[in-house]
Amino acid sequence: MIHHISISAQNPRHVATVLAELFRGSVMPFPPLEGAYVVVAKDQVGTLIEVYPVGSEIMPGHGQDEASFCQNAHPYNFTAFHAAISVPVSQAEIEAIAQREGWRVLACDRDGLFNLVEFWVENRLMVELLPPVMAEGYLQAMSPANLTALLDQMAAVSARG
Repeated sequence: MIHHISISAQNPRHVATVLAELFRGSVMPFPPLEGAYVVVAKDQVGTLIEVYPVGSEIMPGHGQDEASFCQNAHPYNFTAFHAAISVPVSQAEIEAIAQREGWRVLACDRDGLFNLVEFWVENRLMVELLPPVMAEGYLQAMSPANLTALLDQMAAVSARG
C-alpha cells in the first residue's frame, strides 16, 4: 500500500487544492519545503500527496543525515512518474474538474483489464484516477490470483520474442 507520494507542479497551491477536491480532502502547507503543500485525503489509510514546486528534488543525506531538498534550475516538463489512485468522486466529477482547469482528461480501457481516467495535472503530469466503480475493476484485475496469471501470460509472450 502506498500511503503518500510527492509530485511537482508549476502552481503547487492550486494543484493541491484541485487534488483535494478530487479526494474530498484538505490542503495544508508542507513545512519542510517552502512553497510546497500537502493534500490530506482524510481516508482510513492516511493517504497524502505532497505537491512541491517544479524543480524540487530530493537528495540522499550523508552518513546519518536524512534526505534533503534541492532545486534544479533546469527541470524537465514531463516525467515517467505516475500513480493510479482511487478517489471517492465519479468519472463525471473528474471530467468536470479537468475541463474547468483546462487539463487533459481521458477515460481509458487498459487492455481490457480495467478502466481508469487519465487526469493530466497542469497538462504535464499524468495521474490515473479510479472512481469507485473503476476501482472495483482494478482491484479485481490486480487480485493475487489474477495478477499471477497475467504475469505468467506476459512472460510467455516475452519469451516468444
